[in-house]
Amino acid sequence: MQFSENWLRSFVDTKLNSAELSHALTMAGLEVEDEQPAGAVFTNVVIGEIVEASKHPDADRLQVCMVNVGKDKAKSEILQIVCGASNARVGIKVPCAQVGAALPGIAIKQASVRGVDSFGMLCSSKELGLSAEATGLLELPNDAPIGTDIREFLQLNDNLLTLKLTPNRADCLSILGIARDVAAITGDTVIGSQMHPSLVESAQKKLVKVAATDACPAYYGRVIDGVNAQAKTPDWMIRNLERSGIRSISVIVDITNYVLLEFGQPMHAFDSAKISGDIQVRFANTGEELKLLNDTTIKLKADDLVIADTGLINGSGAIALAGIMGGEPTSVTNTTTAIFLESAFFTPDAIAGKARRLGLSTDSSYRFERGVDFGNTKNALERATGLILQLCGGKAGAITEVVNQLPARKTINLRYARLISVLGISISKAEVAKILNRMAIEGHLNLPIGFHFTEQNDVFSVTPPSYRFDIAREEDLIEEIARLHGYDAIPAITPTASLGMLPAPEAASSVDSLRQVLVQHGYFEAITYSFVDANWERELMDNAQAIMLKNPIASQMSVMRSGLWGGLLDALSYNINRKQDRVLLFEVGASYHENATGFTETTQIAGVFYGNVLPEQWAAGAAQVDFYDVKAHVDSLTNGAVEYRAQSHPALHPGQSAAVYLGNQPIGWLGKLHPKHQQQYGLVKNTFLFSLNVADCLRGQVASYAEVPKFLAVRRDIAVLVAADLPVQHILNAFEMAKIPLLQNVQLFDVYTGKGVPENKKSLALSVLIQDTNKTLLDADADSAMAKVLQLLQKQFNAQLRD
Repeated sequence: MQFSENWLRSFVDTKLNSAELSHALTMAGLEVEDEQPAGAVFTNVVIGEIVEASKHPDADRLQVCMVNVGKDKAKSEILQIVCGASNARVGIKVPCAQVGAALPGIAIKQASVRGVDSFGMLCSSKELGLSAEATGLLELPNDAPIGTDIREFLQLNDNLLTLKLTPNRADCLSILGIARDVAAITGDTVIGSQMHPSLVESAQKKLVKVAATDACPAYYGRVIDGVNAQAKTPDWMIRNLERSGIRSISVIVDITNYVLLEFGQPMHAFDSAKISGDIQVRFANTGEELKLLNDTTIKLKADDLVIADTGLINGSGAIALAGIMGGEPTSVTNTTTAIFLESAFFTPDAIAGKARRLGLSTDSSYRFERGVDFGNTKNALERATGLILQLCGGKAGAITEVVNQLPARKTINLRYARLISVLGISISKAEVAKILNRMAIEGHLNLPIGFHFTEQNDVFSVTPPSYRFDIAREEDLIEEIARLHGYDAIPAITPTASLGMLPAPEAASSVDSLRQVLVQHGYFEAITYSFVDANWERELMDNAQAIMLKNPIASQMSVMRSGLWGGLLDALSYNINRKQDRVLLFEVGASYHENATGFTETTQIAGVFYGNVLPEQWAAGAAQVDFYDVKAHVDSLTNGAVEYRAQSHPALHPGQSAAVYLGNQPIGWLGKLHPKHQQQYGLVKNTFLFSLNVADCLRGQVASYAEVPKFLAVRRDIAVLVAADLPVQHILNAFEMAKIPLLQNVQLFDVYTGKGVPENKKSLALSVLIQDTNKTLLDADADSAMAKVLQLLQKQFNAQLRD
């Protein structure tokens, strides 16, 4: 919200200087994001009138002008100035920089121009730093007082303030709203002339029917005929509009924009002659179209709120998109002689998101989406009517009003004890009442008053006004008391607390330790969005029923992710497009799932490995990563406590994918990216993915101490034939469960299929480590242990010992 400081000061009588005002607003939560002077710095420039102009004797394009700059009407002060502007002529009033003046980048001195003395310079708006370009001298109104400082006349001793407002402070999207806040902060007074209803002199009237009463609880409109749409917008209005970032268009449009900035109430003027029937506020009909003021034609949807002309038939009666933009067919032009002026309250829910869906952004929609003061709607219509009659002439008709159920302003109880507890400072009840009294300010121009409150038994019962949509509960009032008391008046107290060691279970790891493991393997951590493309969920995670977002920030971020692979593959593609040929990324993040009882959130750790196993170097050849390389990384995350079972996953290669199990519980996946996705992302090298539940990776066992044995172990190697589809892990698990005496370890060191091995069989070479920790192992003891090993293999797996 950008505005003129002078305009604000015309609403609130404050003694604060510019710096103090900016600080006060910022400390009250209305951050002053920028502060710029209204005009460039220059001095000694006054209003002058050209009283004589003659051709320069030695230059065709120059004129010798005699300029009166005297303030005293009885005594003129004439300066001779040589000027080359094409519009320099007798009778006009222009800025005149006298000798000694300092303009932006120019120092004015007495000079001789082609033999003629010149005592100053006549200025354009560019030379004064008021515009980037200019075609001639800046011509001033005929009533501009000669000799007056141009800065004073153009009100250039002004600042442009820009507030960075939070979405809940829609009441400060107007000069009146900011003035109210300044008055509440400082205890100063809101000022302004009193406003009276316009005299009804015309019988012209439009009936109004509101069909969508929930979306439009209040609608006011009146016909004003006999207006002069070609009248000139006064300089003071143009100045305030431009200093608020709105360009002047035409007098009627300028007036509605002026009231928008002044009161925060969006308005619209229709050419009354172009409305064949009466006014109806309704939702759009199926297939209805509307040409907007920006010359774009839109196809309306059933939830679009429109202003319609009942005289138009065949479902094409829409003449404006309510709260957003008017229609081109009923727009006001220079030939307009009668207007229908509209001022309405549309609920935020009815307008929110509609402008963005159509690719529009208007001042009206910006305010209606956040909430407009419904207690001010009729007053704004009267204010605009008065300005139109003043500047354009005409006669006003009676106001047609339709008012239904307006939003209720419920009384909120503020407990004094609760206030003290939350703020943590000592503030008396009298001070609280004083702050609430400062908030209960009479509005500008006969507008409704602010907060009402009563106090009884240490409870303040407060009723917020119609312009404060953000005050809805006790916490909101506590915030108001805090900011008006002054955040800088709340002392900064250093907190004190006892420090103690928190328990650190030996069996549990930390998420940071998992990160550290992958960093040591060469991975880089990535952070991606939890909002993802629905196609990712469907194709990568086989999740056709993803959790949809009601209001996605982009079409490709419309669902909540159920896994992290989509974001990692997108990050991988980003890196490959920037000439990275070896990429290792991991992420720790939440995944989201819907079940019969609601929604669950699970933290996962996932990674992607693309390219060669090792970075390019002289000591090793270029070998691409394979399944077992990444399996080793997963083992390091789980301390090797997991089992891998061949299973298929839509994102993984059918022959190189495995589910990761901890006991009998699946905790994740590991495998090579499916060829179709490899092609989709343009990946020319091997790409492997893994994903694990973090909670399962953090589970462990308390380490137990075992004395280092003093006696040597005996190793026996055996080869056995087993079924080709038997997972070796089942054999190793069986030995772990059997607890065979003296058996320390069984490890696979070779797998063979081919000549000499029957079909559907495979040969496993196992090393068996046997050891007695109390004495030297005897052959008989080793043979006994081996017999039990062979017996287990034969009994549980039908294994046959190979010769």
